[in-house]
Amino acid sequence: MGLYSREEVVPVPDVQTWETPGGAHPERLLRELKERCLADEESFVWLGLFEPTRAELDMVASVFDLPKLLVEDASNSEQRPKFEFTPEGTGLALLKTLDYVDSTSDVLTGQLAVFIGSWFAVTVRFGEIGDLRGIRSRLEGDPDLRQYGPVAVLYAVLDQAVDGYLAITDEIGFDVEQLEAQVFAQEAVSTTANSIYRLKRENVEMRRAVGPLVMWSHAAVSMEISWVPPGLRSHFRDIGEHVLRAHDAVEAADNLLMTMLMASTSLQDLQQNRDMRKISAWVAIAAVPTMIAGIYGMNFRDMPELHWSLGYPGVLMLMGGACLGLFVAFKRSGWL
Repeated sequence: MGLYSREEVVPVPDVQTWETPGGAHPERLLRELKERCLADEESFVWLGLFEPTRAELDMVASVFDLPKLLVEDASNSEQRPKFEFTPEGTGLALLKTLDYVDSTSDVLTGQLAVFIGSWFAVTVRFGEIGDLRGIRSRLEGDPDLRQYGPVAVLYAVLDQAVDGYLAITDEIGFDVEQLEAQVFAQEAVSTTANSIYRLKRENVEMRRAVGPLVMWSHAAVSMEISWVPPGLRSHFRDIGEHVLRAHDAVEAADNLLMTMLMASTSLQDLQQNRDMRKISAWVAIAAVPTMIAGIYGMNFRDMPELHWSLGYPGVLMLMGGACLGLFVAFKRSGWL
């Protein structure tokens, strides 16, 4: 938390130290900070909250006059991403923050809400993903960015979040390429279908984060967002282009994964058909000597071959010749 202006940054103690030995209440400190900010038209307040309780949110909403419905959305960690701003540029941007785990190829999800007012920016973060310390350092070291007021916080947050989207789409694209090689390998792995399904689920997390931002991104690319300062419109357009790029990558990966899943299933069916043909061919070959042995095992008296001196070797030759002929025939037909 701090008081920001183009000329300087006045740090304010973190929320953990608000409960001072003298018993100063956080709400009183916030209202004092508000008065200091309103006394200087060139400054704005940035307050960052991490997994606040409902009482803490209600207190902040009271001090900063936040709309009740928007506070409800920010407190719901399952809320769909959205932008809800007035023509004056006050409102809420709610984003999903994502992180990619290399060891398991999982996509972890957090949530970050950014309230923007004429003199403040309030961020509400749920989950360990989306640390804002880098954004804080960026603002503290860039007076040109701070001159745009609270919108500068929104821009910096969007820039970091969307860069994360692009990084994760690249990782998912690499995983898709590896799976594609595995699906069409000579010896397909039996767990390929499960791997495709898991990666498809991770891609769904990306779709849930990026999909709702597409409409806003088109407006940003067209530079039709009136409340964005002229000096930041090209920056917001760049963010919009990155969101659309991430969305295209998500859609392409989803279509490719579906195609790979169908191809994997078809290849498994084809392999099962091949196995069944081999089994059937060997069963047919084994049936010939079984049939002959069954005939001569019936022990009828009037079977001339039983008293013939060449009967035994003749029957063995008949069995071997029949089996060999069937083996050659199945081999030529591709069944073996």
